[in-house]
Amino acid sequence: MLTAMRRLAGTWFARLLFLLLVASFAIWGIEDVVRNFGRDSAVVRVGDSAIELPEAQMAARREMARIARQLGNRFEPDDNIRRAVGATALERLIGERVLRQEAQRMGIVAPADVVRDSVFAIPGLRGLDGSFSRQVFDSFLRGNELSEGQFLQIVADDVLRQQLLGAVRAGSAGPDAMTGPLLAWALQRRTAEVVRVARADMPEPEAPTETQLRRYQENNAARFSSPEYREASVLVLSPETLAGEVAVSDADLEQAYEARRAAFGTPERRALEQAVVPNEAAARAIAEAWRGGADLAAIEAQARAADGGAADLGLLDRAALPIADVAAAAFSAEPGAVTDPVRSAFGWHVLKVARVEPATQRSLAEVRDQLRREVAHDRALDVAYERANRVEDALAGGASLAEVGTRFSLPIVAATLDANGRDQANAVVALPIAEAQRADLLRAVFAARQGDAPRMTEMGDAFVAIEVRGVVPPALRPFESVEDALRTAYVADARRRAAEEKAAGLLAAVRGGKTLAEAAAEAGLTGEAMGPFTRDPALAGTVPQELIAPLFETKRGEATMAETRDGFAVAQVTGIVPFDPASDAAALGRVRTEIEQSMQEELEQQFAAALRARSNVRVNTQMLEQVTGR
Repeated sequence: MLTAMRRLAGTWFARLLFLLLVASFAIWGIEDVVRNFGRDSAVVRVGDSAIELPEAQMAARREMARIARQLGNRFEPDDNIRRAVGATALERLIGERVLRQEAQRMGIVAPADVVRDSVFAIPGLRGLDGSFSRQVFDSFLRGNELSEGQFLQIVADDVLRQQLLGAVRAGSAGPDAMTGPLLAWALQRRTAEVVRVARADMPEPEAPTETQLRRYQENNAARFSSPEYREASVLVLSPETLAGEVAVSDADLEQAYEARRAAFGTPERRALEQAVVPNEAAARAIAEAWRGGADLAAIEAQARAADGGAADLGLLDRAALPIADVAAAAFSAEPGAVTDPVRSAFGWHVLKVARVEPATQRSLAEVRDQLRREVAHDRALDVAYERANRVEDALAGGASLAEVGTRFSLPIVAATLDANGRDQANAVVALPIAEAQRADLLRAVFAARQGDAPRMTEMGDAFVAIEVRGVVPPALRPFESVEDALRTAYVADARRRAAEEKAAGLLAAVRGGKTLAEAAAEAGLTGEAMGPFTRDPALAGTVPQELIAPLFETKRGEATMAETRDGFAVAQVTGIVPFDPASDAAALGRVRTEIEQSMQEELEQQFAAALRARSNVRVNTQMLEQVTGR
């Protein structure tokens, strides 16, 4: 048999078959290379430089992580947010490449010693003694998914950016032709005669007839109509709805308590003061002075004289001290004691234990009820995830919402409700979902379309399926149910119109040649002299805020009118108090600085846009969707 196989292996047919087999494995093993041969794999090309997909994806992940750290639990990214964050990260990479290429073209470099000094100057990379900490640096790199080389390249790019943009920004200067007039405009003051016409002072109008009220309702349909209602069935699957299926034994509680013991206690914490100096002799002298009763200010002066420093570290637990030997010394000393000098890479440390907060630990008996709720909730949530998949499969298979509710013993609420969750009797509709997700559920109900098949949607810890069976459009409420509200609104509008007509009459009289005081006296009203006041509403005093902008657009002797919270106000400009910019050098300097900053930002944006346009940026649109890693 073996002899026959060897004879067969020596034939040309067997050799050809073997070559085909090798070729198939080769192509299968390098599938991506074969498939992408001749195609550009870069997401973006900036001139001759390429931004490959892994680099773009890593930048997008770092940006997403940064936003998540800032917003915490409030950050719930969807596909649109991921795309926007990915685009932002990609634009930042493009900007870095564009500036780097311009720097290379101009022969500008970032020397290694400048990059090193820039890294050492970053406050967030300093240790407890105020100097650069390698441990903090490594932790920062891990937290941001950066290698040391990548971070140094970022710092080098920033050095190049500062050199390039510093030169661009240096060309901006706030011109006197703009600074002085702008300050004079901003600090100009005015005086005015103001007459208020209050709605409440207008006479009671004639009682409206039913016909008038019905016409008023028709003309103001939006104010006196019922909202849109939705006839909807809502199925909710949540840990609360499954609570009856979950049992937590005493053994489960004991196991959970051991696993979460740290959450029910606080470690020992110590209020520490520390001095760090470069040599042991100075450290021992500081320890002796501290033990002799010197305060922190004296220790700080003594440490500075020895080229070191001292500081109050505050209340810390042992884990907050990154140097093991220093932590051991600090947490083995008695309250009020001063440690012997401890050596580290940063120098010689001396610590004083100002006070001690002992560790605390709540017992299982103290947290039993809380722990039972947490364990039950976690288990019910696991069941909810598994059950939600089965419910979704049933719905996708054509089962109705009612059938699914019966099959899986899940509650279904059927109600007719508006967008605020109230029924047609204006009563709040009870929904089987946490209050935090109630608004999300109502939005989903009013976003769903009548006739659409229900599907499971995740909302917080819950899963929801919605079926809209009918839509009741907005309609005028029955006249009898809103008659009192109509009458009140009709009278209020009549008084507003009367106040507006009276104010308009005053304005017409002033424009006809009378002073506002004369026109007000004829109308039985009293004017009030106000000012001087500025454009800032916060500093306008009793001047109605609605009048400030119109008054600064009105010439001296002219009048203007505005509606206020309680009626209308008519005002006549009686004086303009100019401001001399030369009288306030400090204010002139502040305005000049603001103008220069605005000009610098605009110059920087224009420079960046010009560089980008010149750098032949080509975006591979087919690969953009992959930047977010979706």
